Amino acid sequence: MKVIVIDGQGGKIGTSIVKQLKQNLPELEVLAIGANSIATSSMLKAGADFGASGENPVKVNCRDADIIIGPMGIMLADSLLGEVTPAMAQAVTQSPAQKILIPSNKCKVAVAGTRDLSLNEYIQLAIEQVRDIIL
Repeated sequence: MKVIVIDGQGGKIGTSIVKQLKQNLPELEVLAIGANSIATSSMLKAGADFGASGENPVKVNCRDADIIIGPMGIMLADSLLGEVTPAMAQAVTQSPAQKILIPSNKCKVAVAGTRDLSLNEYIQLAIEQVRDIIL
């Protein structure tokens, strides 16, 4: 199973996702892809098994991913302060992978039906969804 965590900026959300994935599902191989090297480095330090940075790794690895996890902005061109290129957003959107997105008010997109939870609570819900998919 190919599980990808994508994040940008400082990688805070991706780092938290990787930590919780590795704590709850240690056997799972996790590929961290950062929009920049700082995000990638942070996710690798959190326990990701592999890492890469930039647009091309997103495009290549989304093609055959089983699960993609990250902030909602990874599907929105020009989000994360412009780090998500249109090609990156398209690669995530068009991937056949199950996508698990963490809502964030920083994306300036409201999702009807979401609850007002902390980032940690959203990430825990995402980990539970991964567990449901792989088990």
